[in-house]
Amino acid sequence: MRNTQATKLLFELSQAGRRGNEFPRPDVPDAVADCLPAKFLSDERPALPELTEPDVIRHFTNLSTLNMSVDTHYYPLGSCTMKYNPKRHERLASLPGLVDLHPYQSETDLQGMLGLLFELQEMLAEIAGLPAVSLQPAAGAQGEFTALLVASAYFRDRSENRTKVLFPASAHGTNPASAALAGFDCVQLKPSGSGFVDLDELRSKVDDQTAVFMITNPNTLGLFERDIAEISHILHDAGGLVYIDGANMNAILGITRPGDFGGDMMHYNVHKTFTGPHGAGGPGAGPIAVRDFLADYLPGPIVTRDAESGTFALTNPEKSIGRVRSFFGNVGILLRGYFYLRTLGADGLRTASEDAVLNANYLKTLLHDVLPVPNGGRCMHEFVASAETLKHERGISAMDLAKRLLDYGFHAPTVYFPLVVPEAVMVEPTETESKATLDAFSAAVHQIATEETDFVHNAPHTTPVSRPNEVQAARQPVLKWQCGSDCK
Repeated sequence: MRNTQATKLLFELSQAGRRGNEFPRPDVPDAVADCLPAKFLSDERPALPELTEPDVIRHFTNLSTLNMSVDTHYYPLGSCTMKYNPKRHERLASLPGLVDLHPYQSETDLQGMLGLLFELQEMLAEIAGLPAVSLQPAAGAQGEFTALLVASAYFRDRSENRTKVLFPASAHGTNPASAALAGFDCVQLKPSGSGFVDLDELRSKVDDQTAVFMITNPNTLGLFERDIAEISHILHDAGGLVYIDGANMNAILGITRPGDFGGDMMHYNVHKTFTGPHGAGGPGAGPIAVRDFLADYLPGPIVTRDAESGTFALTNPEKSIGRVRSFFGNVGILLRGYFYLRTLGADGLRTASEDAVLNANYLKTLLHDVLPVPNGGRCMHEFVASAETLKHERGISAMDLAKRLLDYGFHAPTVYFPLVVPEAVMVEPTETESKATLDAFSAAVHQIATEETDFVHNAPHTTPVSRPNEVQAARQPVLKWQCGSDCK
């Protein structure tokens, strides 16, 4: 049953005279008028809703039941790796010895925390196959931007005027955005029919002005770039660098390393790969790892350990680009990543990736008759299917399918990205979902494919809001509550 109270605003629930608590009148003279000039005092009370404590509690509890999250629903959001956040790590990250610290304390009082962050740097370096790590960036996109600033400083230090950053047509939109913000010219490769980077196209674009080639591996289509070693040779022979977008690291943890297949720089998405909370605009963490010859340019501070005393300190690399984030980065999120790594260990990380790849290929096989995948046979941790045939034969588009899945209790997968696949439906099941959940999701997709077209067009049918005009909402947002005649 839909809870209509949950869809009302606090102002609509307000009734004059309701209170959550009552304070006694102060037993001291009211000296406000003597302290503040009259022009700053209002003659009327602020127009706030009047509610009892149960009113407020029930309102926000009911609102929470309308949300979809990884704790309540299957969340197959391709390219975002929406995997379960272990509550054990939430508890550990909330221990008093961690949350009660302050970044202005002296380093001698922070040795435990600094030791933990040092271990995290070492683990991330080992996983990446790249020896130098900065925990500073606050999110994956800022990690990209930071790494490009590092590359820019490196070339500037070598008196090389390299102006171009290359990326595939299927790249995440943050890649060209980060490159442009870092002052580079963006060069996009043409889409290839195979789903992989076209080596001839790449060679035609690489020259002595090329600074960086940004590539996600596994790529955005869920395929491992089979020519990644040759791609790296092409860039390195031209004097350029290879940047690995770490968005899809969940497929290769403990199996292969970006540094081993030619990457010079990369970022991690802690919320994707290491189960930090995901969404709501943050906080996030996007540590970067780089080769040794780029280490001096990393943003600081970096946690270092004295070999003799074993004490930890915060230091700035010799040619650092400077801070990109206050203090040490988003430590609360970094802690969750640290506990995830310590919980699983090396063997557990590899198993997680293997299970993610197994789940994706299993679900891809279940859906192949309704949502065929244009590129590749076996996928990695995700796949990009096409609803083009479903739209042509039944009039059900990728958007229709996504909206209708909400009625079945599943969050919609990513749709219409990447643009190189028509009517794209991008699905990432992650390793944390069971076979039963994947079977249920497949059954829902197959059922929707048989439903009456107009019924699907008008989905969802069980949510408080069905299909808002999304273009109008983006261009003409309502940012202020307008109190009608029925509220005071």
